[in-house]
Formats: sequence, C-alpha cells, structure tokens
Amino acid sequence: MKSISKITTAFLLISFLSACENKPKPVVEKDTSNGNISLETKANKESIEGLYETQTEPNNTEDCKISIEITKTKNGYTYFLNTKLRKLKGKATFITNESGEKTIVLEGIEWDEYEGDISHEEDNDSIAESETDSKQLEIPVGIGASYATDTLTIQNYGNAMNSYTKISECGRKYIQLIKK
Repeated sequence: MKSISKITTAFLLISFLSACENKPKPVVEKDTSNGNISLETKANKESIEGLYETQTEPNNTEDCKISIEITKTKNGYTYFLNTKLRKLKGKATFITNESGEKTIVLEGIEWDEYEGDISHEEDNDSIAESETDSKQLEIPVGIGASYATDTLTIQNYGNAMNSYTKISECGRKYIQLIKK
C-alpha cells in the first residue's frame, strides 16, 4: 500500500511542478506618449495588383478571351483591359464596403448596351412616351468587378427586367478573371 501512495504522491508532485513552469508571462506596457502607435502588418499582405485572365471553359466553343492588368501607382490603381475588339487603359478604384466585400471599378469603360430598369414600363400610357424615355437613357460608364481571393468577377448582363450588356465580346453572364 505504501508503494502505491508513494507513486501517487510522486505523480501529483511532478504534475504540480510542471504546471507551475508554464506560468503566463506578465504583459509589459510600452510608452506610447509620443502619439505614434505601430500596428503589426501581415508579411503576405493581399495585393490586387497583377494580370487577370479568363479561363477556357470545357465543352464551350465560345471564345471569351479577356485580360485585365491592375497596376499600383502613386495615385492609386490603373488598369489595362484587353479583349478581341478593344484595348483600354484607365483609372481603377478599389473599394471595400461595410460588409467587407471588395470591389474594383474600371472607370471610363462605356457599357455596350443599356435599356435600363423596364419593370415600370407598364405604367406608361402610350408607346410614343416609352420610346422617348428610352432614347434619353444614358449608357452607364464604369465596370465593377467583385474581388475575392485573386479572382475578379464581372456580372456581364442583366435580365428581362433590367437589360444591359457590359462587354459584348463575351457572352458569359459572369466573367471570371483569375490572377496569373
């Protein structure tokens, strides 16, 4: 019996000593009275800069080759859009909204087609009035693309209630461009 009690006592003593060795270290406050507070940044900080290209889809004969190169400048970002019909350069605006969703807007690119919100067209009494309203619609300028994990996604066209096409060279509803 005495040997079991000695073993139990030794075990408890070793457990107690090992628990004492892992004491938390006290926090030392640094003097920040000069007003400068430095925050630690991630070394592998996510960067939107780079070349983004569409990927060929299996069993799809449609050619939708588009590339966008995003470059950081001292004043923000610029883009270079390359399709089979056009090559455009301009300013790119990078936005993170309140919910954390990231969007980049390629400024200066006019949409190819825009009929606007036609959900209220039935409110018009005459055909002539509806034709006059549609001629006055301005075609939007600027293409927004959502950004997530090295992928830009552009919703290229709308639906029957809000008809538009941003880039007619590509017939995809969602154009996904993957960073190279």
